[in-house]
Amino acid sequence: MDEETLKNLSELSEKSSLIREELYDKYNVKRGLRNKDHTGVLVGLTHIGDVIGYEKEGNKVIPAQGKLLYRGIEIKEIVKGFQDPSRSGFDETVFLLLFGKLPTEKELSLFSNQLTELRDLPENFTEDMILKLKGKDIMNILARCVLALYTLDENADDISTLNILNQSINLIAKFPAIIAYSYHAMRHRYQHKHMIIRHPKKEFSTAENFLYMLKGNKKYTPLEARILDLALVLHAEHGGGNNSSFTMHVVSSSATDTYSAVASAIGSLKGPLHGGANLRVMGMMDDIKKNVKDWKDEKEISGYLLKILKKDAFDNSGKIYGFGHAVYTLSDPRAVLLKEKARELAGEKSRLDEFELYESMERLVPPVFEEFKGQKKIISPNVDFYSGFVYDCLGIPKEVYTPLFAMARISGWCAHRLEELISSRRIIRPAYKNVVETEEYIPIEKR
Repeated sequence: MDEETLKNLSELSEKSSLIREELYDKYNVKRGLRNKDHTGVLVGLTHIGDVIGYEKEGNKVIPAQGKLLYRGIEIKEIVKGFQDPSRSGFDETVFLLLFGKLPTEKELSLFSNQLTELRDLPENFTEDMILKLKGKDIMNILARCVLALYTLDENADDISTLNILNQSINLIAKFPAIIAYSYHAMRHRYQHKHMIIRHPKKEFSTAENFLYMLKGNKKYTPLEARILDLALVLHAEHGGGNNSSFTMHVVSSSATDTYSAVASAIGSLKGPLHGGANLRVMGMMDDIKKNVKDWKDEKEISGYLLKILKKDAFDNSGKIYGFGHAVYTLSDPRAVLLKEKARELAGEKSRLDEFELYESMERLVPPVFEEFKGQKKIISPNVDFYSGFVYDCLGIPKEVYTPLFAMARISGWCAHRLEELISSRRIIRPAYKNVVETEEYIPIEKR
């Protein structure tokens, strides 16, 4: 087809795909599976994660301090449990999510050893699936690699609990190497940089192994490894209603294989409305740092934030990224925990002035919103507000931010897959009402 024809067909497609706004109200459709008060529509039950950001009194939503629970345990208690003795916590968190209980020392040792033994990619896999094939987006490469692993699994379609657990642990173990190697391959092909493939080290934790494979030996500090470990723990799970975990439930309910289900969740997380929020925060903060001359002048900062809200600055979207959340109101517990370590990291990297700008933003955004809206606005930073800054301090390239999210969240995805197949046993099929008027078929010679 010529370009003009394609353009006309595109406009026709857009017109035929648009559903009038009033029809959603007429048929009481919960758009985005959200109620009118912005709470989520209850569509399932889970044992795995709980996200608490408000209380309800009748039909009234009451703001509350945020809580995140993994298998009924508050995230702040989990973090305190492994940080006080100064050990890594990601493997322990994965064990908790998959098996529903905290591991004993012996169980954790056996589990960590199993992950260690599975970290290496299959023979020729790196060359054939990562180095030879082009890819400018690591999330797409990651999905491709997951589907390729299906072909190497003799029991790929077996959906018994034991087999799914084996597949899940294998994928969790291999994600760090796939992501690190994909970044180096992309950097080599498109940026003409040197490419170095480093094999995982058995004595390193998941977080330290990733930093080693990404940056090399002695290119990171013990504090950096501890903070990345914390970030992985905080991103490992977020309830069954987040878009990628819900995708995992929907796809798994068809009884498809693990690799297809994980690839679909990766596709969901790749979307900028889900996994790419911290990239938008970083873009916004770079813009603020460039245009606000005195980072300690709260009046100047507030003035620029007001310009952003008025669509006169940054990307002209009118959004201050990194603030507000679909569930959390007064606070995001992940942001609270990450912020504590972000200050320590900023001190080590001589970037306290930047960190203090973030803190000023946290104080100033609510009153600026109130001034702009003309009414009191409860709004707090979410985890994306500080995670981009932390990753930047760690020297992690922006292309790796969302894949790093996937590296953590696959543990939650796999737990939700098991729960869906064991508990639900019914394909998810919500209803869509057809609102187009009935038309008669017109023979082709009369059209």
